[in-house]
Amino acid sequence: MERSVSTDSRGTRPTSKSIRSLLAYGAVIIATGLTVHFTINGPVGDFAADALYAALAYVVVSFIAPRVRPQVSAPVAYLVCVAIEAAQLSPMPAALADAFPPARLVLGTTFAPVDLLAYAVGVSAALICDRLIPRRRTRSIRPTAR
Repeated sequence: MERSVSTDSRGTRPTSKSIRSLLAYGAVIIATGLTVHFTINGPVGDFAADALYAALAYVVVSFIAPRVRPQVSAPVAYLVCVAIEAAQLSPMPAALADAFPPARLVLGTTFAPVDLLAYAVGVSAALICDRLIPRRRTRSIRPTAR
């Protein structure tokens, strides 16, 4: 999950290539997650779908806050997943899913402690991928003085 950055007067900003990469990673994760959700039944499918959900949360956090280091994005993404899972202890997500069925895919409806482990696995996998994917050299916007 490439996060190449260019330097500007305010610090760093993401390049269009890194934004495109994050969008592409997100699209692949969504497609894979929906495929898993609708084709693999049982605990293995649930765990895999939840791990992919958490990996997507990591990509979303990285997209929203591109200047944040991956070591910070990962716990933030995990905490977002935990907060959504904890909200399932209330009747609100189920009510929203009844009113708007696609909300079930984002908010879930039933609290399951094993989901917390799946989220940790998914965020960890995304962080490892982010660290292993080679990064391009950063480019300076201002010409370097010689």
